Amino acid sequence: MKWQKGDIVTRISYQHDLLFRVQSVENELVKLYGEEYRLEADAAPDDLVMVEREELTRRKKAEKEKEDYSFRLFRQDYQLMRKKREHETTSGYNQEIRHFQIPPRILHIDGDPIFLKKCINLYQRLGLQVHGVHVYEKEMPDQIQSLLKKIQPDMIVITGHDSFSKNKGDKNDLRAYRHSRYFADTVRKAREYMPNLDQLVIFAGACQSHFESLIRAGANFASSPSRINIHALDPVYIAAKIGFTSFMDHIQVWDVLRNTLTGEKGIGGVETKGLFRTGMPYSDDGEDEEIRPY
Repeated sequence: MKWQKGDIVTRISYQHDLLFRVQSVENELVKLYGEEYRLEADAAPDDLVMVEREELTRRKKAEKEKEDYSFRLFRQDYQLMRKKREHETTSGYNQEIRHFQIPPRILHIDGDPIFLKKCINLYQRLGLQVHGVHVYEKEMPDQIQSLLKKIQPDMIVITGHDSFSKNKGDKNDLRAYRHSRYFADTVRKAREYMPNLDQLVIFAGACQSHFESLIRAGANFASSPSRINIHALDPVYIAAKIGFTSFMDHIQVWDVLRNTLTGEKGIGGVETKGLFRTGMPYSDDGEDEEIRPY
């Protein structure tokens, strides 16, 4: 069968475990992007099977239910964070004084335009301000500093697709990873621009990425400690937890990971301060979209 870009397939050799989207056909190999996970892979054309419409519908429904469950957990967490902020903000003051909030500015750089769109939709559902940019992984190190200067974010998400190949080396060899070295170089360039881990919070990585090199390069959170696949939306939940936590509070790593779809085997990090700020009083005459009533 002649495969076309956009075809949804599974791999026979992996017992049809994951859905993939055909990206291209090069040198008798089919380049695949994970449909729900940030995994890039190559496969022989005869190792692929087109997913039937009924099976695709069933899998999509199951995935949607999982995503909705994670969203509900985060919303519950968000309500608790909001009540805590309201109590701390109004303590000792007139309760009728209106406050305002300044959520962080987030720069999300993604190697996959389809995943980027899904992530932007989730950011918007969560009420976060985000600048999304599609940049291929190999080009990220060259573009990161100009993007930082232009957008001046409080947090950056550097993600796309990755994979580990044991045929190219062991797990400590960056050459065995498809894009980890580009993610690490991008983090390193970002830290040259802003060294402080609390003034610029960084998430970096994708499926099976070399976690240790990303943390050493300066990421606050990264994938993948156990070299497993991470879900396409996991970086958004990391950003949201940090973005809705007060800058006065330190976030324990487990608090960031517990509402992700992957958990601690797929994502890890270091203790980090939140980025959310509140102020008073709020004026209805204000025209700044980044200052919102609270």
